[in-house]
Amino acid sequence: MDLGISGKTALVLGGGGGIGGAVARALAGESANVAVADIDLGAAARTAKAVEAAGARALAIEWDLGDLQSIDRHVRRVEETLGPVDILVNNTGGPPPSPVLGQDHAVWLSHFGSMVLSVMAITDRVAPSMKSRGWGRIITSTSSGVISPIPGLGLSNTLRASLLGWSKTLAREIAADGITCNVVVPGRISTARVNFLDEAKAAREGKTAQQAVEESLASIPAGRYGEPQEYAATVAFLAGVPAAYITGSVVRVDGGLITGI
Repeated sequence: MDLGISGKTALVLGGGGGIGGAVARALAGESANVAVADIDLGAAARTAKAVEAAGARALAIEWDLGDLQSIDRHVRRVEETLGPVDILVNNTGGPPPSPVLGQDHAVWLSHFGSMVLSVMAITDRVAPSMKSRGWGRIITSTSSGVISPIPGLGLSNTLRASLLGWSKTLAREIAADGITCNVVVPGRISTARVNFLDEAKAAREGKTAQQAVEESLASIPAGRYGEPQEYAATVAFLAGVPAAYITGSVVRVDGGLITGI
């Protein structure tokens, strides 16, 4: 299927990681040019190299999402190098495992800035240009915890859930401008982040990492963790022309993990 995004410009946040990197490569496979943003410039550069190997243009940017004052500068660099942003993939890092009770207010504010306000502010920056062209895609990656809260991930469950209300509201505001706005929810995708969470869960519960993995696998009807490229394929489809009538949706890529309807 031709997704119709050849020559479009995509900005992928967290593009140096497992999920973000896979998304960047999937979009490049559709001949989209990709700006890869990550707090780790080396990781962003590696993804950018893979994008270029696929025949697309790339730009690696060292981007700390907690620094809201840098947004305009970074976006202008993307615009000057690759062109105005047509596809925005909001993919932020996750906070450490934690309960919700007793967290210092400074911790909440710090992660709210990097995980939520950054997404809103970057979207605010690129949406007017999308409107002027009558086309755009805003895709936000969250966590299965926004639907079924994950024990021990209090900060993540709470902060990421706020992005669902924001995305749904935004989708209605900009649908007539030819811009879609969707949320993609990963289940257990095989990445360094999920490995870290498995190890943290094992340490909390006095188990081995393998036992923690086996418990997770037992809860997934598909019987395995998802691959980053499987998740990325869903994001790429939502970024394409054939998905023009999908907006305001929450799409699960979870192997059947989430039990709620």
